[in-house]
Order: sequence, then C-alpha cells, then structure tokens
Amino acid sequence: MMTEQQFTAIGQVLQNAMANSPFYQQKFAGIDVSRIQSKEDFEKLPFSNKSDLRQAYPLGLQAVPDREVVRIHSSSGTTGTPVIIPYTRQDVADWAVMFKRCYETAGITDLDRIQVTPGYGLWTAGIGFQTGAELLGAMVVPMGPGNTDKQIQMMMDMKSTVLCATSSYALLLAEEIAKRGVRDSIYLKKGVIGSERWGEKMRRRIAHELGVQLYDIYGLTEIYGPGIAMSCDYECGMHYWDDYLYFEIIDPHTGLQVPEGQVGELVITTLRKQGAPLIRYRTHDLTRFMPGDCPCGRKEPRIDTLVGRTDDMVKVKGVNIFPGQIDELLRDVPGASSEYQVMIDHLNGRDIMTVFVETESGADKKAVERDLVQHIKAKIGLTVVPKAVAIGDLPRSEKKSTRIFDNRY
Repeated sequence: MMTEQQFTAIGQVLQNAMANSPFYQQKFAGIDVSRIQSKEDFEKLPFSNKSDLRQAYPLGLQAVPDREVVRIHSSSGTTGTPVIIPYTRQDVADWAVMFKRCYETAGITDLDRIQVTPGYGLWTAGIGFQTGAELLGAMVVPMGPGNTDKQIQMMMDMKSTVLCATSSYALLLAEEIAKRGVRDSIYLKKGVIGSERWGEKMRRRIAHELGVQLYDIYGLTEIYGPGIAMSCDYECGMHYWDDYLYFEIIDPHTGLQVPEGQVGELVITTLRKQGAPLIRYRTHDLTRFMPGDCPCGRKEPRIDTLVGRTDDMVKVKGVNIFPGQIDELLRDVPGASSEYQVMIDHLNGRDIMTVFVETESGADKKAVERDLVQHIKAKIGLTVVPKAVAIGDLPRSEKKSTRIFDNRY
C-alpha cells in the first residue's frame, strides 16, 4: 500500500534523479516522470538491479555535487565489479536515525554496552551498528571481526550487554564461550543478528548458549546498509521504516506485485536518499508482507524473516533448492544440530547431492541420517546422500557461512 506521503516523496525522488543522476538519466531515457500520477504508473517504471549498479562504477549513481559527498561504501561481494555508494552528510544522519530505531525496537537503551563484531571499512556493517548506537547514547565496544580470544576477553571485561554479529560468528562465539567455561562471566542480554539467513535451530542454539534474546536486523549496502528493518520482542517479522523507504514484493519471474502475505522478491525505493537514490531496486531477497498489527504496538509495517535469495537457488535433477529449505526441515530431524553443508557433484552422468549435518551429543548418527533422507525426500523431492558428523566438524566463519557448494561447473 502506497501512502499519499510516500507518493509525494517518490515524485520528488524521480525529479531529482532525472535532474542529477547520470545513471537514471540513462535508465529512464524517454520517460516523462512528471506524468506518473498513480501507484500503477509508478509500477510501470523499469526495475534497477545490481548489474546496472556495477555498470555505473565508480560514481555513476551519484546524484549530488562532489562537495556534498562525505563518505563512500561498497558492497561486500567478492566477485565482479564492486558497487560504490556515495553518502551525503544527511544520508549518514538518516541512516543513524533508522539504526537508532532498530535498537529501540529491541528494547536496547543508552545504558547498554554494545559489542560490534561485523567488519568496518568499505563494508557498511560495523560503522552502521556504531553510529546508530552512538546516537542512542549507548557505550560502543567497536571490536570488528575476528580475534575471538580478545572478543571474549573484552566481552567479559567491558560487561557487554548486546552482541551485534552475523549468525555464523555469534554461533562461533557461543561455542567458544561454552568450551572455555566462562558463561557465568558473560553479561549479554540481547543479540542483534544480520547479514545472512539463519534457521530456527541455529537461533535456538545461539539464544540458549549465550542466554540472550535474539533480534533480526535487515539491510543492504545499496540501501544505506543494515538498519532498515528490525524484529521486536514478539519475533513476528521485521518492522521497516516506511517514512524512509517504499517496499514492494513482486513475483521474481513476472515482475508483477504479489498478493499481501505471499512470498516474493523485495523491491525497494529510497524516499530520502540524496547521494545515490535508488528506484525500484531488486534486492533478490525473498520475503512477504506480514498482515495485521504487531502485538508490540509499533505502527510501522512488517516484512517476514527472509526465506532466502533468488540467486541462492540451485537446481538438482530439475528441482529448485534454497538453503532456507534445509534450515527449516532440520527443525524436524531429532538429533540434528543447526550446522550443515551441501555438496553437489556430477558423477557417472548424474547429480549427487551430499548433505553433511552436525549431530547433537549422544545422538544416533544412523537414525539422524535416515530421518534426514526421509525429510528431504518428502519436502524437497530429492534423494540425497546423508553424512552425520560431530558438533564442530564443519567449518565456522567469522563472517557469513557458505552452505551450498555446487561442484558441477
């Protein structure tokens, strides 16, 4: 649903982009944006996507004079031409306001001590967590990634109450704290987790082992960074800031809007961004609008926790598979832990999918393998080769974990 305020803001964004952005001057060449008079007109505009942004490298997205740019960030991807996003002073301030809202949505206050483990530098994560916390007035412990020994020591010495991390690194820290027997010296109460999708079993493990309540935070470098949506105490989707952003959810194949409550691809238009406004940007993230009001009382609309990404999909024997499907079915496999890896190979003329899964202490590995095969066959439609392994046998990551390895190409 597009509000009147959002439609007015979109009109201003379109006029500004056509006047000042080389990228959109080319993208919308031949389109008279002043003739866009309705939501339906707006939905006829072409989408933008990451490949477009790469072609605009380095600063083709910039829509303000150089003197107004105070910072750049770049997408964290390791392949292809990077995407460079310029920020004005107002962009940085707006991002901090949104991030402060995220902390407040989780009940985090200026009395908290927030340990920031995501990376700094060109990546948006670390500095986003920090500036939002500083605006809130909380104490920041700006650790950045890695150096787990020092992370845990500072966590104890500074009595950090909030951990900001990827789910993979939060799990690694939880396991290390358990191994060292220092759980009673940890003061954490809340965890703010972002950057990658994670399943229910992983969520329960981290929450239990760290003794915290966990919150999902969402964002992407192209759209400010993390901090544009946040879950609340009720864990029923993520509130997003619709005075700064307009969200659409489309069928990724047709590009048409899907009915409310149906899963599709999230498309974002920035309403206030100056340095690099984005119009109908395809995120490739799969989610849905959450209907109704949230029990927490916040009025901001919600999207559901991400199902996965359209570009995470792999096809095996004609069946489309997303990592999120494996996450979900592991909930129903007794004795299976949260960590898994999928290896796809092509041997003797056919595809072989091997699923490695860590098992809880004392679990019957043969029973786990048998149940895993049955659940994947029933819910995904494939017969796989199961490999049950011990806790800790699969690699851990200080950043994002890679779950599916396709070795066929």
